[in-house]
Parts: sequence; structure tokens; C-alpha cells
Amino acid sequence: MKEIKKKHLERTDFLKGELKDVQFDDPMKMFSTWYQEAHEKNCPEPHAVVLTTATLDAKPSSRIVYMRELVEEGFVIYTNYLSRKGSEITENPNAALLFYWDCCERQVRIEGTIEKIDPLISDDYFDARPRMSQIGAWASEQSQQIPDRQSLEDRVAYFEEKFPTKVPRPPHWGGLLVKPVYFEFWQGRLGRLHDRICYQNNDKTWSNFRIAP
Repeated sequence: MKEIKKKHLERTDFLKGELKDVQFDDPMKMFSTWYQEAHEKNCPEPHAVVLTTATLDAKPSSRIVYMRELVEEGFVIYTNYLSRKGSEITENPNAALLFYWDCCERQVRIEGTIEKIDPLISDDYFDARPRMSQIGAWASEQSQQIPDRQSLEDRVAYFEEKFPTKVPRPPHWGGLLVKPVYFEFWQGRLGRLHDRICYQNNDKTWSNFRIAP
């Protein structure tokens, strides 16, 4: 094994905050507060989140997506239902989210189940998207192997011609709701002695506890 250069071993201390006590009984309220603070501190892409899904035999896959809505029941994203993540969700509705806000030295881990949202809500969101994104939802056979870039651009041209004015929502595209059952709020601290406050859903009520860093 080659020696790792020292510059790769340099560490930066976390000094931007602390989480001494439980601040909210409801973790969704705590998340909303942290999310708002990430916006106020101009964290880049505060709505970007790592979504992890798994096959029926527990083989995981992760990707970064955008949380588009925060609702009382959980977190809404939009995607192609025929994509790899869509197929895995059909097989196995368990999923995990990971938000990381470097400007606050915070991360939030969320575990839960995932389900499709009301098609009418997906329609409203799709109608508000830019036209190019709407065409892309039709043209891209997401996660499928394609021969080259030109084949994708040809499909874009085809659907631009097919839908010269209004673009309808594809039946294979829409929203997903991640309904949380577990949260971990992580605040970086000096000496890697981070604060970690967790919430667990127990029959529609939330309990909270601290875990070691």
C-alpha cells in the first residue's frame, strides 16, 4: 500500500455550533428550523439530499436528489418511477436520506418508508417546471443504457415536435414522499466529540435520545 500524503490527513476542527439539549419534541419542527438556518447562512444547495434505496435483497444504491417540498408527513422529491431508484422503491419501500450543510457543520440522517404522492400534486408541480425539464422527463429513459448522446438528443427533438405547446406529465414521472420513522441530528464539535440527538417513532409518538459520537 502506498503511503498517503500528509495533506490528505489534515483535519479541520468543527467549531460552528453545539447541541446540548433536545430543543423540540417533534423532529420535523427541528428539521424545519435547521433547514431555515441553512438557507439564512447561504449554504449551497441546502435542499440537496442523498437518497439511498435498496433492492429486495438489500443491495443499496445512493444518489443526490433535490427535496422539493417539506410537508407535515415528510419529504417530497420528484423522479422517473421507472428509474433505478423507482424500481428499487417498488421492490423495497424502505429508504434513507442524508442532508449535509457544511456551512453549519451539520448533517441530518433520516430513515423511513417511501410512497407515491397524489397524482394531482405531481401534475401541479410538473406544470410549473421549465419546458426543457418537462421535455426531458419524456425524452430520458432514466437509468436505461443508451447507445450514445445523439440518441438522447433525437428523443428530445421528437418530443419537442410532439408537444409544441403544453407538455403533459408523463405517467411514469411524479412525486415520492419519504415518511420518516427515525432522525439523527448531527452537530460537529471540537475534537470529534460531536453532538448526536436522535428521534425514534414509536406508534405515532416520538421518543428522543442522545448517542455517542
